[in-house]
Amino acid sequence: MQQPTSVSKHKHIVLTSHPGRSGAKPIPIRWGESDPRQRGPIIGTLGNAAHRNVIGTHSGSYAVYRALAIASGSLQSDHRADLTNTAPVVQIGPYPSWFDPQKIVSLDPFGAMVGEAYAEYYEQGYDIRPTIAVTKAHITLPELQDCIAKGRLQVDGEILKSNGSLVVTKAAIDPVWYLPGIAHRLGVKESDLRRILFQQTGGMFPELVTRPDLHAFLPPIGGITVYIVGDVAAITDPNKPLAVRVHDECNGSDVFGSDICTCRPYLVHGIEVCIQTAQSGGAGVIVYLRKEGRALGEVTKFLVYNARKRQEGGDRADAYFARTECVAGVQDMRFQELMPDILHWLGITRIDRLVSMSDMKYNAIVNSGIDVIERIPIPEDWIPEDAQVEIAAKKAAGYYTPDIVPDATTLAEIKGRNLAD
Repeated sequence: MQQPTSVSKHKHIVLTSHPGRSGAKPIPIRWGESDPRQRGPIIGTLGNAAHRNVIGTHSGSYAVYRALAIASGSLQSDHRADLTNTAPVVQIGPYPSWFDPQKIVSLDPFGAMVGEAYAEYYEQGYDIRPTIAVTKAHITLPELQDCIAKGRLQVDGEILKSNGSLVVTKAAIDPVWYLPGIAHRLGVKESDLRRILFQQTGGMFPELVTRPDLHAFLPPIGGITVYIVGDVAAITDPNKPLAVRVHDECNGSDVFGSDICTCRPYLVHGIEVCIQTAQSGGAGVIVYLRKEGRALGEVTKFLVYNARKRQEGGDRADAYFARTECVAGVQDMRFQELMPDILHWLGITRIDRLVSMSDMKYNAIVNSGIDVIERIPIPEDWIPEDAQVEIAAKKAAGYYTPDIVPDATTLAEIKGRNLAD
């Protein structure tokens, strides 16, 4: 039997759940300040409790894996990241939206430039981690090869390479919630938001209710990845077209090609439109949010699949949303009201081609002050047969469509595949 691995020297646990327990006051966060030094750094590291000025810790849900690595002895609890050569490959911002405390409330706009903005704090021993990383990559999708073969996309050697790979700038963003702003955005009291977050996470973060002096929260949820096609500077150039696809994670379709929904086909079509727009002198942006199964989770999603397929009359478009609500208690928990923050981080004020039919996403975007010129639906011949149930139900519920909206009779006639087929 393997002997337990020795870990770092045991220390007594110091609770930080009440103000003043950790000695000196932490560096304050003044959300919306234009100078990052006046705004203050986001410090969620655990090496020095007195330095922490947020609730939670970095890396979202991956913080649990970090704990396992420390518990198993494979990571030292006092490890400090060496950030040499990790700076963004291109500069994004700052933009006026960064300084509006109501425009961005769910991420740290300065999260990619902490090494530059907070050098003096690093010299004083503060452990400040980036919450945004920006790099470049080549991505290869078989569908793009097909688009090239059919003449819908052209190889230019710069954006689209001869081997069919797509050159992109990509950014990974961890969530940073400014609780007063989140509460205002959702139309609830901050005290109620804090209390319910504390309760519904099983009391994981007592500081939510005991530390009103801490206004920033690093929630243990997935983040966002942004893929930029073309020149980053073109995103904010009013004389150049911009295409955007905002896409919520769907592992089954996006990765494995499940045909019960339109997620991967619509994502690929969004990438195609972004390439076409970038090649015409503009830019394209794919925003990929980790909100699996409408933020209900994949287990719930699969339960809903079974319920849809086994219900009386089979998988019907007229019962599409009802089965989700029966299992989850709600149709959707993505809270698209928070989604435009990433667009404002990119400095977007106008979208020429929005590759989305979602009424919730469209409303959230335009209500945040961004103009949308054109909405692009998924081509009919890109919709998998078993996904006709989903797309018809969504059109009837308010999704954008240039076609006739399905009525109740039509919805009742549209059925999906049985589980046995």
